[in-house]
Amino acid sequence: MNLSDAPLSQPLRILAISGGESVRRRLLALGFHPGDVIELDNAAILRGPILVRSVATGGRVAIGRAIARKIKVEAADGRA
Repeated sequence: MNLSDAPLSQPLRILAISGGESVRRRLLALGFHPGDVIELDNAAILRGPILVRSVATGGRVAIGRAIARKIKVEAADGRA
């Protein structure tokens, strides 16, 4: 599943980041790395930004839904 379709407040493991080189570089600079565990903190209604929290550092980042669709995740316990 991609990050924009993921449930709130569930630990998620980043599987892959798709998109162009600039998108991948920007997400890596924001702290999104394959294998990291994150949680959706808040998803704005209607197409607003998504607030994502790193489980390891506690840092929060808001990203747009188009970018969130480029981040493939799975439940951190391995259940799709």
